[in-house]
Amino acid sequence: MGESQLRSLKLYSHFHYYEYKVFVNYYLNKNVKFAFGAGSYQTYKEGGNFILPKNNDEFRLSPQLILLQSIGKLKIEQRYRFESRFSTKGYRNRYRYRIGVFYPFGKEKVAGYKPFQLSASNELFFTDKEPYFERNRLLFNFNFKPSKSSTIQVGYMHQFDYKINDETGKDFIVLGFYYEIYRKSSPQKEVESEIKDN
Repeated sequence: MGESQLRSLKLYSHFHYYEYKVFVNYYLNKNVKFAFGAGSYQTYKEGGNFILPKNNDEFRLSPQLILLQSIGKLKIEQRYRFESRFSTKGYRNRYRYRIGVFYPFGKEKVAGYKPFQLSASNELFFTDKEPYFERNRLLFNFNFKPSKSSTIQVGYMHQFDYKINDETGKDFIVLGFYYEIYRKSSPQKEVESEIKDN
């Protein structure tokens, strides 16, 4: 799976951040997924579009575990991610825990997925150095799946940071496009079983 993000502090202006990353996913079964990711994360100064010098230039390795459950029509996701962060500020570890609920709806397609999804999630960010707690991120999304592999996302994110200077802002509009590549033997319905990353 590949993903890229572009972030701005104003609508269509003040672009200050971009990232790109790839993940290799392995489904142990339909309720447990392991993944390993790597990516580049670039943060620029505030006040305009990609103002130099950068606030942060980072490469990140990210193993993770995702647990999935169903309660009626609702699906529950728990994600545990460990991040090894190599940046201009030195090496740092970070631990992320996300819990989310999502509701797929609409007429099921032949490939075994539903075209629409509502989701909400809350994610906590911790480190192994003071102040230990870094960030809390609350996210609400509407997803549309034109195909099994592609997802279009529109959402709202509220973020609280504790003494972090590599990104500013509290409230964000989220627009996303996701494309996933599956082996022929992949479970057909797993495409619905994950809240899209942020």
